Amino acid sequence: MPLPALEATRDEWEEGHRRLEAAAGDRVRYRQLLVELVADGRPIGTVGWHREMYGPNAESSAYNFGIELIPEARGQGYGTEAQALLVDYLFASTDIHRVEASTDVDNHAEQRSLEKTGLRREGVTRGAQFRAGAYHDLIVFALLREDREA
Repeated sequence: MPLPALEATRDEWEEGHRRLEAAAGDRVRYRQLLVELVADGRPIGTVGWHREMYGPNAESSAYNFGIELIPEARGQGYGTEAQALLVDYLFASTDIHRVEASTDVDNHAEQRSLEKTGLRREGVTRGAQFRAGAYHDLIVFALLREDREA
């Protein structure tokens, strides 16, 4: 679902979020926050996360997060700042041990952003994302609680 234009109202952004949650249904418990400019409160994107299970117990889970910014807001550091704030929030407000994110192997700007946020590159997940009529490889990045505390 494409993001609204820069001039979109908060209500339009919130309606888009409600549609996203409705589309996910029972498959994924997806949470999302609005990214706004501090100077004037204009919405410029969203950050979202969901729990990813790596075993049967709650301790074997991670939060997988992503970001989407309108084109006019990209390349200015807003994404890095928003992702860093989200990582801080997830570690401060939960007992989660791991946060992770993936990005297309060709998305070098997002790779740099995730590294600036403190995440470490772990590897490539082949053919994991279907987008624009084809499967794409993703690079996986992660940060453990003890990495953040060090």
